[in-house]
Amino acid sequence: MLSHDPLWPRAGDWPAPAGRADVALVGVPVSATSLSPTQAHLTPAAVREALRRYSLETALRVVDAGDTDAAAAVAAIDAALVIALGGDNSATVPVATGRAARGLVTLDAHHDLRDGVSNGSPVRQLIEAGLAGTRVVQVGIEPFANSRAYAQRAADLGITVITRDELRRRPIADLMAEAIELAGDRVHVDLDVDVCDRAVAPACPASVPGGISAIELRDAARVAGGHPSVVSIDLVEVDAAADAPDQRTVRLVALCVLEAIRGFEGR
Repeated sequence: MLSHDPLWPRAGDWPAPAGRADVALVGVPVSATSLSPTQAHLTPAAVREALRRYSLETALRVVDAGDTDAAAAVAAIDAALVIALGGDNSATVPVATGRAARGLVTLDAHHDLRDGVSNGSPVRQLIEAGLAGTRVVQVGIEPFANSRAYAQRAADLGITVITRDELRRRPIADLMAEAIELAGDRVHVDLDVDVCDRAVAPACPASVPGGISAIELRDAARVAGGHPSVVSIDLVEVDAAADAPDQRTVRLVALCVLEAIRGFEGR
């Protein structure tokens, strides 16, 4: 049981929407089409519980819109910024669609351009639905976790790719700001947590050794939340049931939510 301290207000437990909000949290508990066995549908509830371990004092109006996997329900959320908790990466499609995103930035180890409908295909699905490939920027792609064919598909679609090698040479905050500018206006940011090193994201089935650090993911979330072109952010590919005993992955997602809100304060 968590302690109670009236001088240390806990994050989370935000009210349901009632009028215009600055930031809205929404759960997208999807996992049925995942390419890897996962219980990612359990993660939104786990993140909401983890939020209460941290404190956030803000004058912003933050609400919790509950759970949905429907683009129409996301579209009905009246907020300047929507932060979606996956679920696997298929959550990106209804959130970006519901928010009428015209640009996409992915912080991800994978291109997500596979054929079919799965957590490996959201970028391809959005492009086929009308998103211009030239307004898609992918940050953190891991060459050994993809194939030559999908790299070529990304190039053919006009997608800008920023590899892991570039992440080692430049601060991630700078790269994220640049990526959002390239994506244009009404940008959705997909923060796929499997871009992180497996040591900090053991609950991500596809995370690999050598990914980005926890603080780099948090920095990326703050930049995304603070950029006026960003209308929505998702945090995906975490299976709460597969996390380490200390819940390090779920707690990282919770902190990314708070970083995005803190970033929004600076708009």
